[in-house]
Amino acid sequence: MNRPARALSHGFWTCLGCRQLVRVKPATHTCFCPRCGARMHGRVEASLMLTWALTITGALLLIPANVLPVMTVIYLGAGDPSTIISGVFELYHAGFWGIALIVFIASIAVPVMKLVGLVILCLVVQLRLNVPPRQSMRIYRVVSAIGRWSLLDLFMISILVALVDMGAIAEVAAGPGSTAFATVVIVTMFAVRAFDPRLVWDVYESKKTESAAQSAPSDQQL
Repeated sequence: MNRPARALSHGFWTCLGCRQLVRVKPATHTCFCPRCGARMHGRVEASLMLTWALTITGALLLIPANVLPVMTVIYLGAGDPSTIISGVFELYHAGFWGIALIVFIASIAVPVMKLVGLVILCLVVQLRLNVPPRQSMRIYRVVSAIGRWSLLDLFMISILVALVDMGAIAEVAAGPGSTAFATVVIVTMFAVRAFDPRLVWDVYESKKTESAAQSAPSDQQL
């Protein structure tokens, strides 16, 4: 059975920004999309290695982001620092379970989901796992889409620091955990951008080629 030709083998690149198919000259390493102006690559160089490095960095930074205090509310000279987990419990016990759920999803569930999704994608490419490419692309799209929600905590802290400044009566101060959490958000965003989803299809195509090559001798013997 004749398999469809791949665009890459015929000198075409796909823009990851607008999905425009562009013909490039031989020996070209990079160019710009004529439609949206984004930088184009046949394949992102060292994509897998860079994604692994950023994902591991984000996973390590997630520990101080959840252990160190992200905010301290000082009222009449006294106040206790709050971590993300303690803040969620305080909101829940105060009756604001809706806000507690939003903070939990944005600050804990979303970063963990992003890191888990990136690890799965890296393992699919590196170990050539037998995962349907469409399923891998769904994971990639979800990881790309949910990243913006991780900024909710930082947005809330910045508003409170700017608004609650009543001198010696009340003050809100950002803690070191907020810096670690902001770094996690930035690192995971770069990790998603560094991963080249076309590598998933490269693995799929190479496995199909190997399977066809293995079945060819048995067909000839028959």
